[in-house]
Amino acid sequence: MHTREKVSAKDMTTGNIALLLIQFAVPLIIGNLFQMMYNTVDSLVVGNFVGKEALAAVGATTMIVNMLVFFFNGVSIGAGVVISRYYGARDPERLHASVETTIFVTFVCGVLFTIIGILMVHPMLVFMSTPDDVMEAATVYLRIYFAGIMGLLVYNMGSGILRAVGDTQRPLLFLIFTSVVNAVLDLLFVIVFHAGIAGVAYATIIAQFISAVMILVLLTRTRETYRLTWRDLKCDDSILKQIFLIGLPAGIQSVITAFSNVFVQSYINSFGSACMAGWSCYNKLDTFIMLPMQSMAQAATTFVGQNMGAGKHDRVNRGTVYTIVLTVGFTALIAAFLFVFAAPATGLFSSDADVIRYGALFLQTNVFFMLFNCVNHTLAGGLRGRGDSTGPMVIMLLNFVAVRQIYLFVMTRFISNTEKMVGFSYPVGWTACCIMEVTYFYLRWGRKKKSLA
Repeated sequence: MHTREKVSAKDMTTGNIALLLIQFAVPLIIGNLFQMMYNTVDSLVVGNFVGKEALAAVGATTMIVNMLVFFFNGVSIGAGVVISRYYGARDPERLHASVETTIFVTFVCGVLFTIIGILMVHPMLVFMSTPDDVMEAATVYLRIYFAGIMGLLVYNMGSGILRAVGDTQRPLLFLIFTSVVNAVLDLLFVIVFHAGIAGVAYATIIAQFISAVMILVLLTRTRETYRLTWRDLKCDDSILKQIFLIGLPAGIQSVITAFSNVFVQSYINSFGSACMAGWSCYNKLDTFIMLPMQSMAQAATTFVGQNMGAGKHDRVNRGTVYTIVLTVGFTALIAAFLFVFAAPATGLFSSDADVIRYGALFLQTNVFFMLFNCVNHTLAGGLRGRGDSTGPMVIMLLNFVAVRQIYLFVMTRFISNTEKMVGFSYPVGWTACCIMEVTYFYLRWGRKKKSLA
């Protein structure tokens, strides 16, 4: 067991940089793919077996779920950076304390998010101008989802601990298993038990709780330095401060961005349930395009964190550049494929002609602008690995929130209030953010490259 665990954890402070990043990111890409299958399978099942109103309901709930989940993911980024640094610095005592603090915070957040999530469901759906034919289904789905959100948080944080020490393989295996469980339960609850959208929500939270139990058992039974010892479960104030210094800016940025996207959803809602369902289909496909950038951003954070801990600043700089180049290449291939097959890809979620038309419209309009977003996410991941979380937060908030909302206000009131122009608010924010973030990186860190090396 001990030998196998040594292989699972990955020291990224030595060896070929590009190869290490690819070896780290590929399991992450596959893992993120299966994680996306949770909601994607939900959409496939309700879109094909329940109806377009249920599909619109699942899509309308995405932004609300994201506000809480993204905040927590920001905290997990901070935890991952702290753990990766102590792992790279070969400091087992502080590494152990970091793991205990991280799990403690996860349980506290789980309780709070369950309560907040359930209470905010109806007010947020009303705020988003959710149509009457979608409101009931969306409310049912969200309340069940938030009642079981603890499983998702525990799995995400536990897998984040493993990623921080370079282990992306075992979280992937757990995720593949529970994704299959989720798909089977979706079909069982909807087709056999006729539970509708409630059945889809129950299937999701059951699968997520199974993944949480599996990750906790792994962390408890391992003999490595990142082992979880329940009797030591407590909050170390100094480590918690480090986690929040990095994680809170990332979490706040994600929450405000997700809240801003609620406004985008409200604009989309004004065009009716068919457009809402098409937008939902586009967002599901959009998440697949984001796979390389999300995974490489995580790789960049872990790589930079470990090498900063080891004091290898030259590898930090080269690793940041490699992640951007690799991410742009991977994403360009996916974008080209989805541009060509936009209508068939949308048709996987619904057979309704209007839904397919809207989904293909949004996809073909936006897809290649995702290359700008590659730079945004991978560069932000590298910056957070350096401990610089405030810079990316400010830049992304300015562009994903302020610039996007100004664009929507001006476009819909004075120029052209059409579905296409509303959907194009995403590329506007991505492009502006890319320009600003590259400039910031050069001014803040690029000029220090030679001195750091």
